[in-house]
Amino acid sequence: MPGRISRSQIRSQMRQAQRKAVNEINKEIKKINNTNKRNVDNYNRKVSAHNARVRSNRRRLLAELNRLNSRTTTTRYVTYQTSVQTLQRSFVRIEEASERGTWTSDDDLFEMAEGEAANSIAVLNALLDEPMAGASDDDSRLRDTVITNELSDISTDLDNRWRGALFSLSPMNPDAARQFCTSTREVFVTLLDLKAPDKAVLAANANILLTDKGQVPRREKIRFCLARNGHLDPELVDFVEDDINNVMDLFGTLNPATHGEAGLYDLTQLRVIKTRVEDAIQFLNRIVSF
Repeated sequence: MPGRISRSQIRSQMRQAQRKAVNEINKEIKKINNTNKRNVDNYNRKVSAHNARVRSNRRRLLAELNRLNSRTTTTRYVTYQTSVQTLQRSFVRIEEASERGTWTSDDDLFEMAEGEAANSIAVLNALLDEPMAGASDDDSRLRDTVITNELSDISTDLDNRWRGALFSLSPMNPDAARQFCTSTREVFVTLLDLKAPDKAVLAANANILLTDKGQVPRREKIRFCLARNGHLDPELVDFVEDDINNVMDLFGTLNPATHGEAGLYDLTQLRVIKTRVEDAIQFLNRIVSF
């Protein structure tokens, strides 16, 4: 038969139980505080990285604008220059919407849009530079890409077209620009058609005015994707459309002069062109993904 427990023993056991409970509670509080601190630290790191990228994009955008404005007036690449100016005006409207507080889209879209604006001017500046004849630098980096599975997850054919476009790039290939443009043009068109098929867009809005060919206009496909993603800012609709038009105008600019010696672009020019198109594919993929 167990011995009788005294009051002092009972109080001692109660104190032990209380201390144990308090210790467990303190452990849980410490665990929660550590988790919250990690979350806050991670958030602060992401904000800091985002702000750094925005500052970098802004410096690059201003640098490219200053470089362009310092040039003497030229009649070269008039169509593409006009397209670049249109895109810059679209980005200014995004900035103004952001400053007014009417911009509702995610910060990364603003960051990417700023990068697109800078890239478009960088290409124009590169094209206005005279190619360096006899470039012998290693061009293997032209085949590297930051695009991983973004396209292959949607369509193997899209990914193959992009890889094939990269394979054609070489300063020693007089037909590099044409081959690159042909493949990547299909990437843009097909990506938008797959993510915003005419049937789905018309089901969402039967009052859309079709093109002369009976197709849904590109702008309506963009609106459909942005509405689906909750980012239907009018300024963003304009910018995405102008951004795609700018890339298409770049293709139109490159294509006429891609045969023989006149078609040779040096390594620096090809890298800038590749970056312009590569980043634009990632931007469009961000717009159409849901």
